[in-house]
Amino acid sequence: MADEDASDLPPIPQAAADRVRLVHGVVSAPRTEEPDAATILAALSTLRELRDELAGWEPQLIDAARALGVSWHDLAPALGVASRQAAERRYLRLRPARDDEAGSTRDERVRNERDRRAEDRAVVEWARRQAGTLRRIAARVAELHDLPDLDEPTRESVDRVHRTLGGSDTAELLGPLRAARDSLGPSHPALAQSISDVLDHTEALRDDTRRRRSDARP
Repeated sequence: MADEDASDLPPIPQAAADRVRLVHGVVSAPRTEEPDAATILAALSTLRELRDELAGWEPQLIDAARALGVSWHDLAPALGVASRQAAERRYLRLRPARDDEAGSTRDERVRNERDRRAEDRAVVEWARRQAGTLRRIAARVAELHDLPDLDEPTRESVDRVHRTLGGSDTAELLGPLRAARDSLGPSHPALAQSISDVLDHTEALRDDTRRRRSDARP
């Protein structure tokens, strides 16, 4: 990016550029041409709008960087913080609240996000330890692949399990198995129950992880 020619970069939106120039003009005005109160108030209002807009851009840029595989460690200096934890914390505080986070504070969102990730890790670790069990259940689902009487939604869920079964990470089977369970319930209740037993255990793991983290807080 540093070697990219300036002419190749996207232009700053004209409205934003005009507002920056307005504020800069007021701040840099010579003493002999000091602006009046109305102009200063207009500049302050414009600066607030710019600050709010920039605050909205930052999490979008972080999302884009993360989507490209940039680590929190590499993001930290760009965000002006000292650690990956601080970079992630800054992002979570700036990110707009999701619908299920309405009414929560920024610190609560940071805590809830960390709790959710701890729950995810607990489930992933368990799924990898139970690779044999998960693969046996997934193989039973995949065997239905060639049945002619499957409806389209069920066939799609079975095919997804079949494809995922070829991967190296058994934790990735949980999502496809959940979808297959919902589709297979009416036609293959015993198999659907086997999947439910696995999924019930993952929910219990999440509950236990959440409770232990809550109990450990001061």
